Amino acid sequence: MGALLVRGTMHLLGWNSVRWFLYTIATLAICLVIYVGSAFASLAALVVAVRRGDVELVMAHTDLPRVHHAMVDQLVEAYLRRLGRARPIKPLERLAINTFGAGIADELTGKLMTHKNIAALLQTGAVRGDVDIEAIPPLANVDLSNVATYMGRIVPIKPVEFSLQLGPGEDTGSISMHFSRGGWKLSAINLPSRVLAMLVERLPVR
Repeated sequence: MGALLVRGTMHLLGWNSVRWFLYTIATLAICLVIYVGSAFASLAALVVAVRRGDVELVMAHTDLPRVHHAMVDQLVEAYLRRLGRARPIKPLERLAINTFGAGIADELTGKLMTHKNIAALLQTGAVRGDVDIEAIPPLANVDLSNVATYMGRIVPIKPVEFSLQLGPGEDTGSISMHFSRGGWKLSAINLPSRVLAMLVERLPVR
């Protein structure tokens, strides 16, 4: 009798463990679907806003401080590459440029990353004015209904950020989306290296 009771208890505990395991897996699967779905919906909403040329709506889906900071980082890296081609960069000099990089590239970034320029760059792949940029695949051309094509261009960066390659090549430009309290928002416009090289020609060589 006692043996049967013990065996029945163990069987019940085993079934409960399986139920909890299946419940956990199902919960994680639902959370993953919601996570991916919200990212896709936010990206689709940004694409629609870009196609309409609605600057205010584009900015509603944009984390401007992150976009600005990301552009400064890109310009500083390109600036370092430019200096490295001209002469060897000393470790202390590299540290100084990285430390004060925002001051070096901030003015150029401010001219480039205006509300209108961001919307124009995403819609047409070009900006005309104080700062000229061209030959970037427009985000407006992205057809998210072609899932097979664009799934290969989406690269997870961290659990709360991913990038989308805008063209078929590796260095054609991309955008990044970041998740925060306000949901998924544009966090970076990553320019091709050749475009960055042209932009840093405006910066003085020190």
